[in-house]
Amino acid sequence: MQVAALLECCKVSQKTRGIQAYFLSFIQETMKILIPIMLLFICILQYRLWVGDASIAQIKLYQQRLDELKLQVTEKQDRNYALYAEVLDLRKGQEAIEERARDELGMIKADETFFQVIE
Repeated sequence: MQVAALLECCKVSQKTRGIQAYFLSFIQETMKILIPIMLLFICILQYRLWVGDASIAQIKLYQQRLDELKLQVTEKQDRNYALYAEVLDLRKGQEAIEERARDELGMIKADETFFQVIE
């Protein structure tokens, strides 16, 4: 009886070895195909990272352009605030209007005398 059980174990062991050998050969054949495909995929991704449409160099270029545009926006906002303050000043009183007429147009009031100093 023990001999029969031992023989049965040997048969199972031989079957297991056959299955293991089959799976090992299957995995080896699969890896021969899968590894080149994975390497090709990695190369494609590296190309896109360094040279392609969304490459690191292009992202830096876009970032520089964005910084320049932000600076221009800030300058224009400051200019707009100054113009808005000037408009409010012109709406409030006559002093700003008189100052502008004197500086830009060279006008004087009716009872004033104009003196021009030449250096």
